[in-house]
Amino acid sequence: MSCSKNDYFYDTGVHQAKYDGTILQYLKSKPILFDSLVMAIEAAGMNDVFEKENITFFAPGNSNIYKAIKWLNEDLRTNGKDTVSKLTQIKPEVWKEALSLYIFKGSYLLKDIPQIDTLSLKAFPGQGYASYGGRSMNMGVFYNDAGGIKYVGYRQVVLSFIPDFSNPQVGLINAPVATSDIQPTNGVIHALRFNTHSFDFESRRFISSAISAGIGKATE
Repeated sequence: MSCSKNDYFYDTGVHQAKYDGTILQYLKSKPILFDSLVMAIEAAGMNDVFEKENITFFAPGNSNIYKAIKWLNEDLRTNGKDTVSKLTQIKPEVWKEALSLYIFKGSYLLKDIPQIDTLSLKAFPGQGYASYGGRSMNMGVFYNDAGGIKYVGYRQVVLSFIPDFSNPQVGLINAPVATSDIQPTNGVIHALRFNTHSFDFESRRFISSAISAGIGKATE
């Protein structure tokens, strides 16, 4: 398992909008950033989703996968259990459920997503979208300020996890995008800002799901 060695996408803007290949091929072409993510996709049995379906993918990075496994192992070690050394020790359904939070059917570019203001959600709430696994998530574009004037600065896509559906605009867990509108042949990639994101949005969610499903042996 590898960890991100740099923040290539962090506040750097789009380097190349169009990519002549599938979403999975794009991820494989950036191993320093995404090779652990690719392994998670393969462990989930979701290759065809990233190769053949038209989707929008909010891509977490290697560092997010690395931290998720690190925190899982700390929990396992504390409870006297064997730790994880291979991503395939975690059940496919756990990976699939977590990854599905980042996938949406269809192509959504920045221009297609409504405005969100995380400090004024009543005015600009973004919009709810069903993720690939069917869970409601929130997408929005945050309009930054510039020169003391609201909403005229650069725009940034934000994907938000909704912990409490009875009060969906309170307690959102926001995952800002560092680079948006990467366009492979079968959809759109928005690369998340890796250094502020926890895989599965809450570290305990992933830990609980992995342990509940059962950890496989290292030889599996």
